[in-house]
Amino acid sequence: MAINIDLKEKSYKIFINELDEINLKGKVAIITNQTVAGLWLKDLLPKIKCDNLHIISIPDGEEYKNFKTLNDILEQLFIAKLDRKSTLISFGGGVVSDITGFAASIYERGINFINIPTTLLAQIDASVGGKTGINNKFGKNLIGSFHQPIAVYCEERYLSTLPKREFNAGISEAIKMAITFDKNLFDYFTKDELDLSYIIKKCNEIKAKVVSLDEKESGIRAVLNYGHTFAHAIENETNYKKYLHGEAVAIGMNMANHLAFKLGLISIDELNLIKKTLMKFNLPISYKIEDENLFYNLFFLDKKTNLGKIKFILPKSIGNFIIKDDIKKDIVLEVLKEFK
Repeated sequence: MAINIDLKEKSYKIFINELDEINLKGKVAIITNQTVAGLWLKDLLPKIKCDNLHIISIPDGEEYKNFKTLNDILEQLFIAKLDRKSTLISFGGGVVSDITGFAASIYERGINFINIPTTLLAQIDASVGGKTGINNKFGKNLIGSFHQPIAVYCEERYLSTLPKREFNAGISEAIKMAITFDKNLFDYFTKDELDLSYIIKKCNEIKAKVVSLDEKESGIRAVLNYGHTFAHAIENETNYKKYLHGEAVAIGMNMANHLAFKLGLISIDELNLIKKTLMKFNLPISYKIEDENLFYNLFFLDKKTNLGKIKFILPKSIGNFIIKDDIKKDIVLEVLKEFK
């Protein structure tokens, strides 16, 4: 099946389990990492039809989503003499899609790219919507651009070799969407049997609708960052090494839910139900904050913070949301103290 991202002249499709053959003109470079290449590159290569194909492998891990890796990619593109009619293909998880998209956005002022995500997190979130970037010492994805792919191919079979921890990190992002946009989907995660194709389809339908309404995250798209304001602070403090992104988001959602409960936006039963659902997938929900004031100040590096106001995305019961930028510091610090 195919889901359309409606962005007028930049519209494209998310293809689910429909990767048969991709025909491209000119030179093509596949950006991947050693892990994915070892498992699936032989499966992908016969499907790419082009004039000239190059493979670029980058280190595996969030800590490598940085300037050095970006520069290494760009140098190899120049050595291979790719031009403005060339195409990049990201073949990996969220790190690969983020950095490939960013490289595509700045190489010779912008070339086309395609995402072929190989993790659940990337298939339902990171590969769709054109948010690209890298990390630096100040925070996550603070350097980047909006640059839409020309197509996304989500193949369920690529998830068959995904470690359970990585799979659960992807489920975290799916639960994130369900809590803010779709109560029926959230209820689905409380059941024993899950249909992976259904989850990929539902999450991409949500993401497609939101991105079509708000490509540059000036409004409703910010809601997809529920839990991320806290998560990015956690990732920063732990140097992107202790938690997978989806794990940090799970903790961030729990922190955001405690804030929502304090503000009377969700009930204690809803708070505990979300905790129980996250824990069902072995996702962490706790984090020891050493200094709540230092942690609070990390929020100001979040991209949603404007004019000195921290924007919090909070659930308003399960299946709805509210965006607040007027929460007093004392109230936020009270919540942070609960995690000391």
